[in-house]
Amino acid sequence: MRPGALRALLPAAVLALSAAACGSAAPQLTAPADSLASPSTSEARPPAPVFEVALFDGTSFSLTRHLSRDGRPVVLNLWASWCPPCREEIPRIEAAARRHPQVLFLGVAVQDEPAAAAAAVAELGATYPTGADLDGTLDAAFPSPGLPATFLIAADGTLIGAHFGALTAADIEALVTRYLAG
Repeated sequence: MRPGALRALLPAAVLALSAAACGSAAPQLTAPADSLASPSTSEARPPAPVFEVALFDGTSFSLTRHLSRDGRPVVLNLWASWCPPCREEIPRIEAAARRHPQVLFLGVAVQDEPAAAAAAVAELGATYPTGADLDGTLDAAFPSPGLPATFLIAADGTLIGAHFGALTAADIEALVTRYLAG
């Protein structure tokens, strides 16, 4: 490949990834190590990155602490207040969190101003735990081609898979029922 050819393809690749992340593509769960074929086994699944994040209620969430004390699987949703599909998704996540108390839903604003994210949470009525990635650590640990991005973490701390782009209420229900409901 010519030295400049890769650089010429980069804008098209970024556009394609962005379109998929903005919810225009059909919802798909990306699975590490083909684990979706047998969602109840964790041998082939990698561990989820360990993280701690400041929550808007003044507390903090630690994945390690949560898994050792609470033990529920986690739906980690990365979003931003400036992202329209993210804002549309928050009420759907709120409804799912109420329907599925056996799963912890966690929303973390990335690439965002914490005050703007906290205001969006209040405006949209989210009561599930929400916070902000103040230093970009979480954003780096859970890379995605765009926002929103949702990661499913099993009760054993393994990463089941990820979805890039907005989820419908039916998508959330299907993911929770198939992969996380016990």
